Amino acid sequence: MRSIWNGSISFGLVSIPVKLMNATENHSISFRQIHLADGGRIRYHKVCELDEEEVPASETVKAYEDADGSVIPVTDEDLASLPLPTAKTIEIEGFVPPSAIDPLQLDSAYYLSAKGVPAAKPYALLREALRRSGKVAVAKFAIRGRERLGMLRVVDDVIAMHGLLWPDEIRTPEGIAPDSGVKVRDAELDLADALMNTLGDADLDTLHDDYREAVEELVAAKAAGEPVAEEEGGKPEGKVIDLMAALESSVRAAEDAKGGGGDDGTHAEVHPIKGRTRRSGGGGTGRAATKRTARKRTGDEAPGQRPGGGTGKASAKKTAAGKAPAGKTAAKKTASKKTASKKEPAKKTTRKRTTA
Repeated sequence: MRSIWNGSISFGLVSIPVKLMNATENHSISFRQIHLADGGRIRYHKVCELDEEEVPASETVKAYEDADGSVIPVTDEDLASLPLPTAKTIEIEGFVPPSAIDPLQLDSAYYLSAKGVPAAKPYALLREALRRSGKVAVAKFAIRGRERLGMLRVVDDVIAMHGLLWPDEIRTPEGIAPDSGVKVRDAELDLADALMNTLGDADLDTLHDDYREAVEELVAAKAAGEPVAEEEGGKPEGKVIDLMAALESSVRAAEDAKGGGGDDGTHAEVHPIKGRTRRSGGGGTGRAATKRTARKRTGDEAPGQRPGGGTGKASAKKTAAGKAPAGKTAAKKTASKKTASKKEPAKKTTRKRTTA
């Protein structure tokens, strides 16, 4: 890695020479601007708005624009003359638990490397002290012409530094939260928890930039002169959806994606909240009411018969389970022949069997 800054860490009276390197890299695809008619590159030139002539870099300086519109030039020599103790030093101000740093403050990330053999021992000392304490160091440093706040922590066997925004650079979230009158029901929270459990943990190592891959395929296809396949993207409908129905569908979809459903296509049972059963007219005719009615009707029928007179599967199973051995069956047949003449009407027999 190429170092972008050289200096030292000031740890009390201990000075640790270090080199600063970027810990992250940008993989986004960069484009040039061209003239579509002839493919010529579009370049930007610095032109003075007064004489409309191009100004070279040697004649360009910084300037501060005041509120009244007046411009105050500030040269590099003016900035270099300012006292900046952290220009070449990462000054450790103190140590705090990691939870004391608001993630909103996190900015760019760097690796710190020991510069030279003499720096190895104090570097390792600071690293192990941070590791054993479980804390992070808060420091001030200057880079690219401005003083910044930093956080030092241990990553594997390396000291990493995160640039932090100053506390006054964090905006307060006023007027962003929804109205306090919004209420979330327990049943909705239960479904949300079920969806979170179904989705499971996120494996960050398996995530990748799908859009960047699509752009690379597009560029490769155009370079080879091949036709570009257009994919139809689903347009947002903009409809107000039923939150409970959306959560239930999301749980089922997540189970399908995770292979949570069985071979027969069954899913985990999702219970709707009370009050969601549709009612027709004034009486409740939901699923529960239908089941209760079915039970009552079945009670009036003869065992093994459906309301239409057919024989149900359940009664067939019971008959099969209640079969006696062959010898006993023959005895029963003989007894039944003797009682055949004394048989009562069919209706009475049905009532007796139902009672039994």
